[in-house]
Amino acid sequence: MSDAIRGTGHGESVVPLSVLDLVTVGRGRTATEALATGVELAKLAERRGYHRLWTAEHHSMPGVASSSPAVILAHLAAHTSRIRLGSGGVMLPNHAPLVIAEQFGTLEALAPGRIDLGLGRAPGTDGATAAALRRTRTLNEGADDFPQQLAELTRFLDDDFPDGHPYARIHAVPGPVQGPKGRPPVWLLGSSGFSARLAGTLGLPFAFAHHFSAHNTIPALDLYRDSFRPSEVLDAPYALIGVSALATDDAREARRQVRTGALSMLQLRTGRPGLIPTPEEAEAYVFSPAEQEFVDGWLANIVHGTADEVRSGLDDLRKRTGADELMITAHAHGGDVRLRSYELIADAYGLPEDLG
Repeated sequence: MSDAIRGTGHGESVVPLSVLDLVTVGRGRTATEALATGVELAKLAERRGYHRLWTAEHHSMPGVASSSPAVILAHLAAHTSRIRLGSGGVMLPNHAPLVIAEQFGTLEALAPGRIDLGLGRAPGTDGATAAALRRTRTLNEGADDFPQQLAELTRFLDDDFPDGHPYARIHAVPGPVQGPKGRPPVWLLGSSGFSARLAGTLGLPFAFAHHFSAHNTIPALDLYRDSFRPSEVLDAPYALIGVSALATDDAREARRQVRTGALSMLQLRTGRPGLIPTPEEAEAYVFSPAEQEFVDGWLANIVHGTADEVRSGLDDLRKRTGADELMITAHAHGGDVRLRSYELIADAYGLPEDLG
């Protein structure tokens, strides 16, 4: 198994921990501040021994400033030196495969051996915005063509279209910087069974979005493992799950903080996307019975509390799913709360203060 994929746990019983930063923007804050927090988070994650940090492509969401993962990753690469950085993910149907190969070839040239290319087939937005991105009225066209787009992207990354292919004389520049296997490893992302099966069939690592599709987690991971075929990339399945978790010094404060993310998600799901509400706004909001049911369901899948409570919850989740790696995303209004959470979780797991 490639070291670029496999995480390194700290102790035999500890699963590797990573970070998913959605670059969230709280009410009263700016995208500039959110991106600056992202740099601080990347530095913290590197210092505390988290394995990798990913950011995800979203569009037309005021509270999520991660519409351009490649741009953000280039900035983070300039402020770090060891931690793996990647997309969790780039929504491939929104882009021409050649463009993604060029962007991530450039990132690999900037930070050799530290870049991951995670790919999804969802639009990462609503239908109208997806149509504006793709310049087509057929929204499902890109998703249905995902396996073909993936194959084309892989050819561009490896610079190995066969003779006679229409693209044989086209090269993604920068290309492989360390020989044919020097390009970023490709991950497939998903929240259902489609990408799980495809990742298994192709022998690729798989990342599942447990943080917003918890009911599908175990079926998707079972499908991935059952479908897995060894490849040049992996000799055995490797599954990462994204987990929403927030640790605070006080359990009651954790509950107060995670309600801001729940309210934000409710507003998004009901067509009212906006900046992440403050804790005071979340406390004052009067939920209808249907809204309260949604929020309660959402909060049930967020691991939150004190550092020890969060570790216990994460360990239990890992045992239930058999995940090889946990990627933690922290939803809260303030960047300081999210940074503190990652410090507390690192402490709970005994991660090093500084890898040097």
